[in-house]
Amino acid sequence: MIDAASIEEASDRISDVIRRTPMLSSTTLGDIAGAEVVLKCEMLQRTGSFKVRGATNRIRTLDPEVRRRGVVTASGGNHAQGVAFAATMAGVRSTIVMPERTSRAKVEATRSYGGEVILHGRDYNAAAARAHAIEREEGLTYVHAFEDPAVIAGQGTLGLEVLEECPTVETIIVPIGGGGLIAGIALAVAHSDVDARVIGVQAAGADAASRSVEAGELIELEAVDTIAEGMATRHIGELTLDIITEHVDHLVTVSDMTMSRAIHLLLERSKLLTEPAGAAAVAALLEGAIDPAPAEVVVPVLSGGNLDIGELPRFLDVGDSS
Repeated sequence: MIDAASIEEASDRISDVIRRTPMLSSTTLGDIAGAEVVLKCEMLQRTGSFKVRGATNRIRTLDPEVRRRGVVTASGGNHAQGVAFAATMAGVRSTIVMPERTSRAKVEATRSYGGEVILHGRDYNAAAARAHAIEREEGLTYVHAFEDPAVIAGQGTLGLEVLEECPTVETIIVPIGGGGLIAGIALAVAHSDVDARVIGVQAAGADAASRSVEAGELIELEAVDTIAEGMATRHIGELTLDIITEHVDHLVTVSDMTMSRAIHLLLERSKLLTEPAGAAAVAALLEGAIDPAPAEVVVPVLSGGNLDIGELPRFLDVGDSS
């Protein structure tokens, strides 16, 4: 069970490692959305994304024998970096399986944090299958990217920060890959005194969450088609589905083009560099997928900024960002 105490304990457990990332008002986005927009700048987190929160909490709860053997995981990049960083900080060996098309920047960063990187498969699911095989072959412990109570509680610490620093928040917009981040934030909100809605954003080409909620059961996509590596999962988890169904108010999708526009706008107007998944919450405002009330306090979570700098020009060449 993930309750308020679990998230508070996670916050205490990881506080010496995790940065309390800034929250910045955006007049430009406020004018576009007709609301008061406050950006949660989690791309300024250590390793460049929120993933280090859950990874650190999970690894710090492992017993000594498990730590001695080491951990393994699969990730499109940000969870990989989080696990490699957290494991190295704890003196634990980490093996990271990443899809073959993962950006060079994320692969190199994961190695720099001390992870042993194996490139395998076209997407997260294929990489995960290989990681689970390594788990069995070498007796390692699998650190799941989203389907783990300790990981979800760690991600929920981001929600605590939003509630503490912006207690007037009325809507929090959260990108969805496997659902760990939105599950943690939704639980933090549900266990608080703040009456805020939580809205999830998916890439249009990776909408397993909304399909699963609509069906009332896990739906696995045959394939995903999106530029957002951090959202390119064919399914969410049983645990995250349950939490999303109970505590998330609404799910929307956004196009790759609008995520590109959001990257452009955030860099041009706010001087903030995000990756596509990290810009998805802002893309939902640009696309009109979310229609806040006048002067509503809206917090889009900028979940990550691990963009391969060589790919930046294609996101800037998307026309007028206004």
